[in-house]
This record gives sequence, C-alpha cells and structure tokens, in this order.
Amino acid sequence: MEQDGGVMPAIIGFPSVVEEVLSQYRDVFGTEAARRPFAEYLTGLMIAEHKTVSAINREFAVTTDQSCLNRWLTQVEWDVTALNRQRLALLQQDRETRYTQHGVIAIDNTLIDHEGKLIADVGWFWDHADKRHLIAHDYLIANYVCASGKHYPLDFRRFKKREPCEAAGERFKNHTALCLELIDWVVAEGIPGDITFDSYFTTVETLNHIHRLKRAYVGDLKFNRKLVVDGKEIKASEWVKTLRPWVRTKTMSGGEAQWFFTKSIRLPGVEHKVRLVVLWKEREDPTPVKLLVTNNTWWETHRVLRTYRHRWSGTEPFHRDGKQHLGMGDCQLRSAIGHTRHRPLVFVAYSTLLRHVRADRAEEWALSRLMTIGECCRAVSRQALGSTIAWVVQQTLNGRSLQDIKSQLALL
Repeated sequence: MEQDGGVMPAIIGFPSVVEEVLSQYRDVFGTEAARRPFAEYLTGLMIAEHKTVSAINREFAVTTDQSCLNRWLTQVEWDVTALNRQRLALLQQDRETRYTQHGVIAIDNTLIDHEGKLIADVGWFWDHADKRHLIAHDYLIANYVCASGKHYPLDFRRFKKREPCEAAGERFKNHTALCLELIDWVVAEGIPGDITFDSYFTTVETLNHIHRLKRAYVGDLKFNRKLVVDGKEIKASEWVKTLRPWVRTKTMSGGEAQWFFTKSIRLPGVEHKVRLVVLWKEREDPTPVKLLVTNNTWWETHRVLRTYRHRWSGTEPFHRDGKQHLGMGDCQLRSAIGHTRHRPLVFVAYSTLLRHVRADRAEEWALSRLMTIGECCRAVSRQALGSTIAWVVQQTLNGRSLQDIKSQLALL
C-alpha cells in the first residue's frame, strides 16, 4: 500500500477498530472461517490504497490465496440483510446516531463508474457533474441524517436498464419504482423522519405515495412543472415572474440570507394540497434559484429549508467519502452478487468509523480527536503500520534474519 510516496509493509494484525467489529457482528458471521475474510475486507476498505479483492489480499502478510476472499464475497453463503440490520441496530446504541422524530431521510442516486463492460448491471449513463457519458452502476441510496448532524446510509437499490432486464426475463423498475421501494422499506422498518429528495424524484407518483403513508416530504420542483394557483393552471416559470420584490421576505438559511415567497397551491395529478417555497439569492433578482414543495402546508419556511438542506448533507458527503476513502467504486468483480455484497460492506466500514468522528474523546489508537472519515482511515492506517513495525522489532529480537522478515512481508 502506497503511503507518503513509499510502500507500507504488509498488515500483520487487524486494527483495533476492526477487532471490535468482529465481536459486534459475531451473529452474522458465525464461524472463524467466515469472520476472517470479513475482517480482511473491512481492513482493506479502510486502509488499502486499492480496494479490489486482489489488492486487499496482498496487504496481509499471512493470508490465504485471493481466490478465497473472492469466493467469500461471491459464493459463500451469508446474509446481506442480516449484516445491514445489525449495522443499523448498532447505530441505535449511540445517542448521536440513533433514529429520532427530528431525523431526515435523504434519497438520491449516485453513479459508480467502472472500466469493464462485462460487469453485471453496468450501462452507459450521463454524468451531470463531469458532463460525459460513462460505464457505471447507478445506485439509489436512502440516507439518514440524525439530529446531531451525523449521517449514514440506510439501504440501497441498483438500477438496471430495460434492455438487460427484458433479456433476462426480469421486470424492469425505473428510478421512481426503486425510490418507492426504498420509501416502503423505511416505513416497514419503522424508521422515523421526514423525507427529502431532488427534482428527479419529485414525481406525482412519489408525492402521492409518501402522503398516503402519512410521511412529510420536501422536494425540489422544476420550473417547467405545471401549477394550479387560485384555480388556474400555469407553468411555474411563468408564475414566479409575477412575484415582485415587494412580496418577498428575508430569511437566514445555513448562515446566509435568502429571500422567499410561500403559498399553498395544487399540483396537477397530486391528490393533496402542497406548499411552495420560492427562493431568491437577492430581493431584486429577476429569477429564483430554487422552488421547493412540501405536503406539510403548515410548516414554517425555515423548517422546509432545514429539511431540504439535509438532502445535500445526507447524501453528497457520504458519496464523496465512500468513493475517496472506502472503495465504494473500486469493486471490479463481474458478478452482480459481488457488487450487491460490496455495497453493505462499505456501509459497515463507514458506519464503524462514523462512531469515532467528533467523538467526545480520542481513542487510544487514534492519538487525537478525529473530525472526518478521511482522518479515521489515516489513523487506522497508522495503527496498522505501528503494529507491523512492532512485529518486525520483536522478530529481530527473537533472532529472525532481516531477509526472512522482508520475505514474509513481501518486501523483496
């Protein structure tokens, strides 16, 4: 593993944070034969430079052939649902990450790009951020934003394009159907909180479905949508032009001043009344920057804004940390089951480290108070390196030759 321009010696033992995880997930992986690859994979996700199966396997001085780790991920029987359920149960034991009525469930999708076309369920997708087409998996992820500000993924669905679904005789599910599946799962699991999403998911079907479930939502509405205002149907882009500066009110959101106008209206096809909040950066701006919609028409504007703000804070930071630090996009296995299992393992790695972010006191292995997932990964890496150095010293004291030690660490 490359670190600071050099090569880190192979890992001798599991870091403290992974050793703790082994006891927490003992009921999911009941045997030592199942727990060891679980611990190896988690360790690799946290500190390996490359987080593919073969690269993770090469990090360990004493291990089995990489085909064993591959087989554990793709063939050996273990329950993904039980793994995720245990992860979420453990998060409920911490006051900073447990569910509350003030929590927010943020739903968004993210593209995980891949190099190979032979990976199951990949397709060509347009990446709006990079403005290019790429071969990728498209994942919908439901995230939980706690009252403390900490956030973590709840569950996911993988989108599969229509053509391969039809070729395999499977029912095609579009993004709306997968979004509704996640919402139904959240409700079935009894997870409290308001739901928020961007304009892509603010469909008539989604809004009606959530309202029937007696949940509150805040969505982003496109300006080309039709509205029914004072009994007349009008396009949102035309209606906002009638909202002159003197009807706008100033509010503070996220430390910044904004100007808003709010009104209860109807949306064609939506079975309930909604409240719109129109936002401008400056009072005199001719064009608003955002149009939000909620089914809780009695909410004050600041609550609508606060709930929607968690759409970003609950999704984008996890997508970034998952990709940059925990290998969310590094899995190159061809099988669908490998990717289906890789995702919740990344969730476990993230949730495990999240407990140590902004903790009241620094863990002994961390040396200092950790503020980000990236800092957690570097602290775990330092501990692993320290353990290897201590092992080398002990081996020399026991009389082993440097040549023999370097050979075991694959440094020759």
